[in-house]
Amino acid sequence: MVKKGKAKILLTLSIGFSGAAAATCVGFPAAALIGSSLAVSFASLLNLTCTIPTGFRAVAFTIIGCTLGSSITKSFIDQAIHWPLSLFILTIAVIIILLVCSWILAKFFNQSPETAILATSPGALAYSLSIAAEGIGDLRSIVVIQSVRVLLIIAILPFFLDTFSDQSGMLPGEMATSHMDIIEFSVIFLLSIGVGWVFEKVRLPAAYLLTGTLVSGIAHFLGLVSGRPSGEMLFVGFAITGTIIGARFSTISKQDLRSLLKASLVVVIVSTSLAAVFAKIVSIMLSLTFGQVFVAYAPGGVEAMAAMALSLGYDPAFVASHHLYRILLLIVLLPVFLTLTRNRYQT
Repeated sequence: MVKKGKAKILLTLSIGFSGAAAATCVGFPAAALIGSSLAVSFASLLNLTCTIPTGFRAVAFTIIGCTLGSSITKSFIDQAIHWPLSLFILTIAVIIILLVCSWILAKFFNQSPETAILATSPGALAYSLSIAAEGIGDLRSIVVIQSVRVLLIIAILPFFLDTFSDQSGMLPGEMATSHMDIIEFSVIFLLSIGVGWVFEKVRLPAAYLLTGTLVSGIAHFLGLVSGRPSGEMLFVGFAITGTIIGARFSTISKQDLRSLLKASLVVVIVSTSLAAVFAKIVSIMLSLTFGQVFVAYAPGGVEAMAAMALSLGYDPAFVASHHLYRILLLIVLLPVFLTLTRNRYQT
């Protein structure tokens, strides 16, 4: 049984890396991320895959975090001074997306108010599931709607930006031209893994991504290291991340997927459209690339969206900071919304 389980993990990873390699050869935008997520998603529907163990997740998210941190240089502070306005508008966007999409699920798809709120929380899947595991809302609906949302955003958003955005992303200065020394990267990676393990034990959201960003960011800001991880390491991080996203469907039955697909599609369309409107406003106000702000505002998971920002060449620190802020915001908002909903229907 143990050997069979290991074989299925190996098969899942093999499918993910094969999909990532194929998409890279074809020349897809965000190729490794899209290729692995789509390949594993289809394989999951054929019952060929399984969920990926925590160790692989730690490796992938730490690599992405170390890459995000490499953008935190001296010029980072000069750019970040404009972000409070963007974060404030993101707060408004999150609240409106949560209210509108949860109302749609409750009104037109017969979901309970608690389920609707947790299923439409934009970018806090793990936290939503931890609340649902305590008996609040329908866990099945939350898993399906959230998983479809993340997969569709990963699969479609890069093509949309590649086709319709008239501005391409540019990695900040040094990141675009140099790679981190292998010894320097190894030290930062191992230190990030260790700190991330501690953070995960205290249930900090996106622990490995956060610690990788912090450790790498501090080292880059102090001038102790320079450059980003190699392209090969980034490929590994993206491919495993996409595999993790696709493997979520290995736990979802085809019947559940069919019954909730329409609701999931509506939530994706409405939430992404609202995010695009707010992103356009911010891009005009702050003279930023629309694609960069859109990826920062899009209702996807922080690890996946950070990986997408790197793949598309947008400022990863800007994108990651907005998604990490949104997680913290939802940690505060979701209990408040659930309490207000419960009180409303009890009176």
